[in-house]
Amino acid sequence: MAAATPADEDGSPRKTKQGGFKTMPFILANEICDRFATAGFNANMITYLTQQLHLPLVEASNLLTNFNGTAAFTPVLGAIIADSFAGRFWTIAGGGVLYQIGMLGLVVSALAPTLRPAPCAATSPPPCQRATGGQLAMLYLSLLFTALGSGGIRPCVVAFGADQFALRGRRPGGEQKWSYFNLYFFSMGLAVLLALTVVVYIQENVGWGWGFGIPAIGMFVSVLSFVVGYPLYVKVKPEGSPFKRLLQVVVAAFKKRKEAVPEDAVLLYQNKELDAPIAVDGRLLHTDQLRFLDRAAVLMTGDVADSGEPNLWRLSTVHRVEELKSIVRMLPMWAASITLIAAASHNFTFAIQQARTMDRHLTPRFQIPPASMIIFTTLTMLVSLALYDRVFVPVARRYTGRRSGITYFQRMGAGFAVSVLGVLASALVEAKRRYVAAEHGLLDSPSVVVPISVFWLVPQYALHGMSDALSTVGHMEFLYDQSPESMRSSAAALFWVAGSLGNYLGTVLVTVVQSASKGAWLQDNINRGRLDYYYWLVTFLLVLNLVYYIVCFHFYALKTFEVDAGDEAQRPHDGGERQAELSACIK
Repeated sequence: MAAATPADEDGSPRKTKQGGFKTMPFILANEICDRFATAGFNANMITYLTQQLHLPLVEASNLLTNFNGTAAFTPVLGAIIADSFAGRFWTIAGGGVLYQIGMLGLVVSALAPTLRPAPCAATSPPPCQRATGGQLAMLYLSLLFTALGSGGIRPCVVAFGADQFALRGRRPGGEQKWSYFNLYFFSMGLAVLLALTVVVYIQENVGWGWGFGIPAIGMFVSVLSFVVGYPLYVKVKPEGSPFKRLLQVVVAAFKKRKEAVPEDAVLLYQNKELDAPIAVDGRLLHTDQLRFLDRAAVLMTGDVADSGEPNLWRLSTVHRVEELKSIVRMLPMWAASITLIAAASHNFTFAIQQARTMDRHLTPRFQIPPASMIIFTTLTMLVSLALYDRVFVPVARRYTGRRSGITYFQRMGAGFAVSVLGVLASALVEAKRRYVAAEHGLLDSPSVVVPISVFWLVPQYALHGMSDALSTVGHMEFLYDQSPESMRSSAAALFWVAGSLGNYLGTVLVTVVQSASKGAWLQDNINRGRLDYYYWLVTFLLVLNLVYYIVCFHFYALKTFEVDAGDEAQRPHDGGERQAELSACIK
């Protein structure tokens, strides 16, 4: 089919002078400052909650995972807004403003003495006075604004960046697009690295006012740098809510649930003109999976008005039916990342408490802040991304013949396998740390440093970083490439929803373990608790998750689409080539 020329958000034809790598300084500056602010705010929050607000460890851990879960769920709302009417640019800008308001609220709560409990007296025994309901309400309100703000930014920025490499009337440029994904996550890693060193040090040694204030300034710079690049951006016009189209398919299929589906898919309803605005890449071809949804494309008397306009609540095109099928097929593969995120959530809670009990001295006068240990996850991710893009891919390309070296399915699977090793290392190191504590009679002395170097934690942090470089980037590539083109913001939202559900699962897991062990495994005094048992349980769950992913991968069917004959030779992948790639992976 002849593909329509993409339009900008204002309805004008897309100009070739817009987009490309010249937009990257503005987009990446926005994301670097945003991630710097987010990481600086999140990385040491467990310390703020336990040391400044005097919350118990398990309560503080659950508060953080619940907040992270909520913040990762709001991208669904942002994706609906972006894909329905606002467009990605304005959704990102609005989200940045909301996040800025939340950050300012945190700065005020850290500076105003009335918004936090009094410091613990040096002579008074624990427990210290915990934060009151009003003080926590200010914290929750600030967290709510940051969660809403991230909902506007997260689902749109990756897809918005990839939009800048869209070619007129063709699919987004292949190698440039996948290089963009690696560049995106590499830049984010640099921002996190800066936050984990500078901001965490300030929070621990200068004060929480500056510790939250610097990320707030970073968020202001983020919004400003993004808006400045407005004239250079490709701004794809939203074509209406994709969720409405999916609902129309479901309703139409339900209304025709008693109708027979023709054996020949050619008899199903097609309308190139109707699908043109949402099928610039090409119309999705019919697949034999989930055939009960094909009833929505069965043409019946009364489905089309005299004017030729179909009643979309009674009749859908094959392309629209296949959009829904694509999303449904993606869900089992997508769900595999939920357990991975639940397992990684303890890096920002329990692992930091482990580091606090260990010898953190680099010199006799300088100690590494506990939260800064996450720097080893970030460093490993950065190094892994660089080696993957510049060394591994060129070598693998010689053997596989694929521009990407290996498929994103293989990349995700490798990340899942490495994550198992990461939590396994956590269990072994915690057993070693607790053994040393018992050997020196420190099981009942949580405030005394256990004579074991904090660098024993480096392997688990490094393995999690390697897992992120493989699974996280592969997961985003998978969602972007396999989702319908009109739903890429929504597909990016799925990436964050997995984070939401993963954090909620982490809360549920901690709560269940706390209840089943009667508080013996997870205690405020981790020397007396059995955190290593918790890590062994998570390791077992990740092994099961890896098996689940392999099974889902075996049965997954790639989307295929129809394009103009003139574009055929220039298109990076067609359905047949992609299906061949998947078959090769399975073999």
